[in-house]
Amino acid sequence: MKNEIHPTYYEEATVTCACGNSWTTGSTQESISTDVCSKCHPFFTGEQRIVDTEGQVDRFYRKLAAREEHKVEASKREGAKTSLSLDLEELELGKRSTDILKKAGIITTGDVLERLEKGSQELLDLSGFGQKSLSDLKRIMRQRGYEIPEVD
Repeated sequence: MKNEIHPTYYEEATVTCACGNSWTTGSTQESISTDVCSKCHPFFTGEQRIVDTEGQVDRFYRKLAAREEHKVEASKREGAKTSLSLDLEELELGKRSTDILKKAGIITTGDVLERLEKGSQELLDLSGFGQKSLSDLKRIMRQRGYEIPEVD
């Protein structure tokens, strides 16, 4: 066996807990500090408390708060997508269809829905606005989350 490779063994090492409890034991360290012992551990005391030595509970609550913020942001974004004051150019219908609607005084998605409540013929009566343009308009608005009235 090689000499001087083994650590020093202390027969009377002192162990001290954060709760104030201390005892002696044999160890390679002269004094040991611990956060939890059998006098204060929830398993032995029957007490309902969270032992969080690495900040895992705090990290969980931060993630939970971030998730709630994300949900609120997502609902705001979704609400902005279906706003009645959304300009028709943001729907990207195409220049010709957009120009025809603007010429008729239909500038926002709210104006389009107002006309569609009276029936699709309201838009089909516009000069140059045909069935294809109408179906494209309805399809794009449905993709954005608008509910298209089906009055015909």
